[in-house]
Amino acid sequence: MDLILKNCRLVDENGECFIKVEDGKITGISKTPIKGDDVLDVKNNYVLPGFIDPHIHFRDPGLTQKENFKTGSLAAANGGFTTVIDMPNTIPKTNTYAALKEKIKIAQSKSVVNFELQIGPNSLKEMKKMMELNPISVKVFMDLESDESLGKIFHDLSILKETTDYNGLVATHCEKKSIVDVETRKLQEKGENKAIDYSYGRPSQAEDESVKQAIELAKDNDLRLHICHLSSRKALNLAKSVSKTIPISWEFTPHHLLLDNAAYNLYDTFTKTNPPLRPEKDSVNINDLDENSIIGTDHAPHTIEDKTKGIWESSPGIPNLETVVPLLLTEVNKGNIDFKTIPKIFSENASKIYELNTKGKLAIGYDADFTIIDLKRKGKFNISEFKTKAEYSPFDGWEYQGLPIMTIVKGKIVMDKI
Repeated sequence: MDLILKNCRLVDENGECFIKVEDGKITGISKTPIKGDDVLDVKNNYVLPGFIDPHIHFRDPGLTQKENFKTGSLAAANGGFTTVIDMPNTIPKTNTYAALKEKIKIAQSKSVVNFELQIGPNSLKEMKKMMELNPISVKVFMDLESDESLGKIFHDLSILKETTDYNGLVATHCEKKSIVDVETRKLQEKGENKAIDYSYGRPSQAEDESVKQAIELAKDNDLRLHICHLSSRKALNLAKSVSKTIPISWEFTPHHLLLDNAAYNLYDTFTKTNPPLRPEKDSVNINDLDENSIIGTDHAPHTIEDKTKGIWESSPGIPNLETVVPLLLTEVNKGNIDFKTIPKIFSENASKIYELNTKGKLAIGYDADFTIIDLKRKGKFNISEFKTKAEYSPFDGWEYQGLPIMTIVKGKIVMDKI
C-alpha cells in the first residue's frame, strides 16, 4: 500500500503540500492533492528529511544493562531520529569480522530505525575481512592510543582504502593520551577533587593537540577526517582553517553547545563525559552552529550506579537522543538558530559525509524517512517518560518549545505524538 502525507509544511516552501510514498520511497511531492490508499494528516506541521545521528552508543552487545538496540532505537525514534550510526566500543569491540557480523544480526532483530555500524581498527587482514560487511566508517579513539600506534593505524587505513571498497572515512575521538595522563595524575595526587576537576584533567590542550595530529595523519594518508564531539574553540578554529584544503568535517553535541564546566557544580558526575565540558572561554557554543554543521548526540547511557562512583571512577557519558531536537528547536524559537539550518545540521550534512545517498533530502527517489516537527509545542523534559534505559540527564526539567511529534522510517510510523 502507498501512503499520502497531507497538509505538510516544508521548511523552504510557502503553503502546504502532499507527499506520496510507495515501497518506502518518496514518489511524489505536490501542491495539489494526491490520491492514495492510506492518507495521513500531519496537520500543518513541518515535515523534514529524517534526522540522522552519526554518533550513538547502544551498548549492544555486552553492556545491555545500560542500553540495547531496542531501547536505544526507541529513544532515537522518540527523539525524532530515523537513522543512527553506532560506535564500536561494545563488549566485544566491533573490530573483528565475527563481532561485526553478530552486531548486524542484533541490530536487525531489534532496531526500529535505520542503522549503520562503525568498526574499530585491527590488523589489516581483519579489517579487509570486515569490509565485506560494509561498515560505514572506522572509528579511532585517539585518547587510547600512543603516537606510534596511531601512525600505524592511519597507514593501515590508507592501504585498506587502496585495496578494498573502504571509502577512506575515519572518525576520531580527539584527545591526546599523553596530556590526559599527566594532567589527570597531577589532580589525583592533589586529592580532595571536585567534579569540575575532571575538565582540567582532560584540558582543551589535549583536544587541540589531538585534532592537529589527526589532521596531519589524515592528510599524510589521504583519508577523509571526521572529528567527533568537537568541544574546544581552538580546535574548531584549526579545523576550519584547513577545511578548504583537506576533506574534513566535525560534529557538535548538545552538551558542549549548551553547557560549560560550571555545570559540574550543579550536576556533579552526571555531566561527566569525554571530552569534558569546557571552561566557557575555551568552549564551543550555540553561536558556532551554521548551515555546514553536524549534530552528533554522542548518546552514551549508563546506569545510575555507573555514574555515581566518584570523579575518576564514574563512567563518562550523557544520553541525548530524546533532548537534542527540542533543545535546538527552542534555540530556533529564541532567534538563536535559523530554522532553515535544522534539516541541514540534523540530516543533510551527515548524509553527505557518511554517503547515505538516499537520505537527507525530501525529493523523489529518496527514502521515505521523515521527522515531523511542531515548532509551537511546549513542555518540560521528564526523564521518566523517555525510552532510553538511562535515568539521568542534565537537561531533565528544562523547558522547551518545539518538539518532534512523529517519526516515519521508510514509510512506517515508529513514533506518533500528533
